[in-house]
Amino acid sequence: MKMRVNNSQLLFLSRQETSGNFQKEGTLRVGRQERDLRERFCRLRGNLLFILKTQGGKLEEVLLLERCEVMKLPDDERRLAVVFISCDPAVFLESSSSAECASWLAVLRDANTDTLRRRIAHLRTVISTHTAAHISRGEEDLEDCAGEGGVESAAKVSPLDMSFECRVVVAVAASRVKVQVCVIDTHTHTVRKHSCCEIVEGPDDSVFLTSVRFRGDYPLYHHSRINVTFHHQEEPTTHTTRSFLGFTSFSVRDLLRSKEPHISLSLRMIDGVSEAGEVKVSRLQMEGETPPEHECPAVCDRLHSSVHDKENSPMMRAVLCAQVCKVYRFLTEDQRWLLVREQMSETPLSFSLPKQLLSTLIRSHTSRIQEVKELGDLSPHWDGLRHDVINHCNHLIGCYQETLAELDKLSASSCFKSSSSKSDKHLQFVPTNLHSQRMEVTGPNSPGVWYEVITFGAPAHHHQAFKHGGLKRLLSKHTNNRDGSVSYSQDESSRARELLASVAQLQPLVFGLAEELLAVSLELNAAQLQQVLDSLTQQTEQFVHALKDELVKSALLAIHSQRSASDNNSHVHSNGLLCDNTLRQQASPGQQDASRRDAEEYVEEEWDRAWANVAMSLNCIHAMGDRLQGREHRHQEMTSSEEQEATGDTNCQNTASSSSSSSSSWQEQLLPLVVTLRDCVREAAGKARAAMTFVVLQGAVAASVAQGPEHIVQRRHAVFSQALSAVVCGFMLKLFGGLEDPDFLLQLHSVGVLVQFEGLLSTYGDEVGMLEDMEVGVADLSTVAFTVSEAKSEQADDLLPTLSGAWGSLVVEVPLPPETFESLPQEVKDGRLIRVHPVLFNIGINQQQSLAERFGDSSLQERVNQQSCERLRVYCNTLTDTLPHTAGIQSLSDLLSSLDRSVQTKKRKNVEVLWIAATVCRRVNGVRLTSCKSAKDRTAMSVTLEQCLLLRERHTLSPRHFSAALDCMRRDGCRMENVQKNVGSRKFAFSGVQLLTFPKLYRPPDGSFGSTH
Repeated sequence: MKMRVNNSQLLFLSRQETSGNFQKEGTLRVGRQERDLRERFCRLRGNLLFILKTQGGKLEEVLLLERCEVMKLPDDERRLAVVFISCDPAVFLESSSSAECASWLAVLRDANTDTLRRRIAHLRTVISTHTAAHISRGEEDLEDCAGEGGVESAAKVSPLDMSFECRVVVAVAASRVKVQVCVIDTHTHTVRKHSCCEIVEGPDDSVFLTSVRFRGDYPLYHHSRINVTFHHQEEPTTHTTRSFLGFTSFSVRDLLRSKEPHISLSLRMIDGVSEAGEVKVSRLQMEGETPPEHECPAVCDRLHSSVHDKENSPMMRAVLCAQVCKVYRFLTEDQRWLLVREQMSETPLSFSLPKQLLSTLIRSHTSRIQEVKELGDLSPHWDGLRHDVINHCNHLIGCYQETLAELDKLSASSCFKSSSSKSDKHLQFVPTNLHSQRMEVTGPNSPGVWYEVITFGAPAHHHQAFKHGGLKRLLSKHTNNRDGSVSYSQDESSRARELLASVAQLQPLVFGLAEELLAVSLELNAAQLQQVLDSLTQQTEQFVHALKDELVKSALLAIHSQRSASDNNSHVHSNGLLCDNTLRQQASPGQQDASRRDAEEYVEEEWDRAWANVAMSLNCIHAMGDRLQGREHRHQEMTSSEEQEATGDTNCQNTASSSSSSSSSWQEQLLPLVVTLRDCVREAAGKARAAMTFVVLQGAVAASVAQGPEHIVQRRHAVFSQALSAVVCGFMLKLFGGLEDPDFLLQLHSVGVLVQFEGLLSTYGDEVGMLEDMEVGVADLSTVAFTVSEAKSEQADDLLPTLSGAWGSLVVEVPLPPETFESLPQEVKDGRLIRVHPVLFNIGINQQQSLAERFGDSSLQERVNQQSCERLRVYCNTLTDTLPHTAGIQSLSDLLSSLDRSVQTKKRKNVEVLWIAATVCRRVNGVRLTSCKSAKDRTAMSVTLEQCLLLRERHTLSPRHFSAALDCMRRDGCRMENVQKNVGSRKFAFSGVQLLTFPKLYRPPDGSFGSTH
């Protein structure tokens, strides 16, 4: 704890340089949070730990080592933690080595006054004990208290359920009391913060009741000690002496050996001596058909559980963080206990994926600028297009670099964007209030079954707001203003760049070989002439083969169409959009079609003629070469016969004259053919270069300028980023949960994964724009695919997903630990893509939807639901056809028919659409996501209702207790914690009048809603 004493005296004590005055001193990394440690110089004197900024520097803090536990962190051999019973934030210390850590651990424990008290108490016990049995018992007490070792078996005693009844001297309202439970392992000297929960019930202001559950895989042993602290919740972040009510601790062995239904303990004040009340601890039997006599008789209780369980694997730690757990017990129809664990977690993907997407977009736009710059000199119109692309990409790159820099400034541990920050300019790529909501259900005779749903604020761009509507409306307006110009995919643009490179490489080679052919023709060497002619033939054939690509022909047709449109329709804007000339006389549709067909035929004939001319020119050169070589062969025979009759000097002169005449004749006859070949090659290369440049430019325009103005593109990317982060989180949880299900893994790589979004937005006011944003963002997810890879290690950073590809073809790579990866099907290990099939169902439930249904327009909602219903049926039909023997799909037909009827039914706030869609999604192992404006209030109503419906339909929750269970989850569950962390108030933001317009099952219990200010 922090001391408030004379500052000058503390400075004097901390600066004594005599080494004998300090038990230990040295440099440690110190902090109140594990991820935010800073290097400080520490000195231990007595039970005071002085923390200085530097050696001999300013004194920052003094820790009084009293009423605390010093422990070594189990996951790091170099880290210690000082945990205070008073609930002050723990202090973390990190040394340079494990040996140094052990040295600090020993001296800090010796300095702790609690250790001294324990030793004194133990010595008194040993002195007063004379029998061996008593001595043995004293050793066990020493083991419990001081953690010096022992002989007790290390077998686990979990699962264990217990209740606490606390009677305090001073009356305090139960709603203002918190209980913190910590478990001390006296063998390993570690402390685990098990849970921090609220009081559930109390008969009066001086008695509080609550209960705690330790799961079967929790490390709880006979030698463990449990420390329970009660405090006010006036100061939720830090607890001071003023908020401290009292604490107690007990050995698990004492509780298990007790013959009474409970053990009674004193509630002590912070000095460890003064009593503040009494605590009764009782052991509960949760698995019995009926509760024992001493167990709390409530039908729907809220218990508390630890996050340290089998779900806390390296994979889960990489995806989930800041977990909040609530545990309930409910009665089933046959009067048996049902144990329900509710867990809400943040995820580091909230920030890591948006940053990866921003980096990917920056690289894509930079690459696009480089591509169009490499096109060289262009015509004025095409150069204008290039400038538009470059300006568009540069603007986006600047904005995204600024956003990425702002995100990088945030703490590396940032995992959460609150609802109050949804309009922050630099957080638009980050999903609002993203959490995983998970529920584990354990029946009397069944293992735990998990259900997941991802909750986050509807993906929308709140900074740009919704004055002009959302993405759907904005994109529709932009599309209507565009011409019908052809666009090309990324693959076509890549092929065009390859063709440009081939033409640039082959044309000089053909020209060079043609010149070499003419040079060789002067030497009258038939063999050398044939060799050059063969090389020319090979390069020219490669040139012709490259030109015969259908992409060249289609691009030439598109160029001709645009030129015709430009000639007929006035002018072309700098952004490539063609303006209609309303003054020109319109031709009839029949005349236009005939003219277009004639033009297309003409362009095709011209292009076929261009590359055919190259081939024919080459054939002519071949024929001439063959003729010349044949003439030379005859000439050599004639010369050989004449040599016997000719004289010396005259023969020489005639031979020289004949050679000169022949060489001149060869070159003269080849020259016009070579010139023709070069002209044909030049013409074909020019046409091909123009066509491929057009493809590259149009591809760049389609990926940039044609997507709309910069603000629309930014909006689309930001909305997509929010949706993508939520989907990746949901997919990874679904994958982790289905690693041992071969049918699920087969479904993933054969059919893909269904992603079902549930929206609770109204179709009135700003939420219309949010729904329009969400519709486009969900649709864009259909271009995303997942793939699974082997992780380098089990470190959290190596298990985070990575993003690759470009906009329109993004791939999310999910790494798995090596042992887990090896157990996957070969198709998945080979990197087969797992396609995403997104659907969105929206039903407004608030008072604004009532206005829309009575006085406004809900056609947007109807269209979205109808289209999603059709896409959902297509996915289910594909699944049925591909994997007809998959469990649970036989009933899909009836569910889809019910969904069709519900969508077609003209019923106000028809929430059955959401229920049936969610059922279908779970039946086909899909990913469930739920959103409202900020995922805080309406989402809480939906999630808790879905959980209780699952309990009733799949786990026989008693219908008589359905409403009680629903109220319990809403009043005391994880979603109330979500409200607290978003707005700082434990109230849902509803008024009584607003709730009158809500469907009955979406209304919170009395006392849980109201003003949050």
